[in-house]
Amino acid sequence: MQVLGIETSCDETAIAIYDSKLGILSHCLYSQIDLHNKYGGVVPELASREHVLKVLPLVKKALVEAKTEFNLLNGIAYTIGPGLMGALLVGGTVGRSLAYSLSLPAIGVHHMEAHLLALMLEENTPEYPFLALLVSGGHTQIVNVKAPGVFKILGESVDDAAGEAFDKIAKILGLPYPGGPALSVLADEGDSGRFQFPRPMTDRPGLNFSFSGLKTFTLNTINSENMDEQTRADIARAFVDAVVETFVIKCKRAINETGIKQLVVAGGVSANKQLQKALISMFNQEGGEVFFPRDEYCTDNGAMVAYAGYLRIKKGQNDTLSFIAKPRWPLEDI
Repeated sequence: MQVLGIETSCDETAIAIYDSKLGILSHCLYSQIDLHNKYGGVVPELASREHVLKVLPLVKKALVEAKTEFNLLNGIAYTIGPGLMGALLVGGTVGRSLAYSLSLPAIGVHHMEAHLLALMLEENTPEYPFLALLVSGGHTQIVNVKAPGVFKILGESVDDAAGEAFDKIAKILGLPYPGGPALSVLADEGDSGRFQFPRPMTDRPGLNFSFSGLKTFTLNTINSENMDEQTRADIARAFVDAVVETFVIKCKRAINETGIKQLVVAGGVSANKQLQKALISMFNQEGGEVFFPRDEYCTDNGAMVAYAGYLRIKKGQNDTLSFIAKPRWPLEDI
């Protein structure tokens, strides 16, 4: 079975083709980073227009690279939420229209479920049930993945997600968009002993997150210091250390509460090297195992959408011609 995956939830147009026997046959991506960098963040209308221009040429390119054709496809998957409304409508409309014209089944995919399943494209995969730390854009969640498509959210952010906090602090520090990766690079130059930032919501029970207070604490520190390059790096280091240690504390707490010692880390922030190092160290101490997708599957990509769609199409699921883009779509509501 071959499934075409279309990802247009935010600022990256990504197309991939998944083959149930051979794996990912092609994976094409167009990033809008240069377009949005001048504005310091994603401009939804511009993102939608770029998707309109790029999606069909990338579909054709993916077919060529996969050495396949439209008539050899068995289904089409597209991200239908959560994300930017206009961007989602581009991918959903193109995907559903292609499926209709080719008389193929089509399925709208949940963006976060696709991130969660991206790890299943690797050789080393966890067994169900496992824990998942989803840290992508506006989402920060710890999830108990009981079986394919069966989730229970154990904790989530009550305000700013980690990715949003990363981008906001990076912008305040004058770093380019996207801010998260640039902030992590700057943090590597910082002294971990100079500033000590709070680890939010770790002094109370539960697995929820809150990063708005940490963001404010960081801003107040910036405003109180005479800023030079070393101070910028030291503040970046303190902020990153606080976020990373918060994740480690919460994930260890999730292990203790569930007894599950396998963790999948997914979403753009999962590519953060400080986070990867800290979680690997903690899981080695706990006698468990943590899994990270390769970097190209951490950020938004078509491969994860194609695979998530394949699993649902294989079960006989198929969207009607009438579909609704879902900018907000809780994972448990799938």
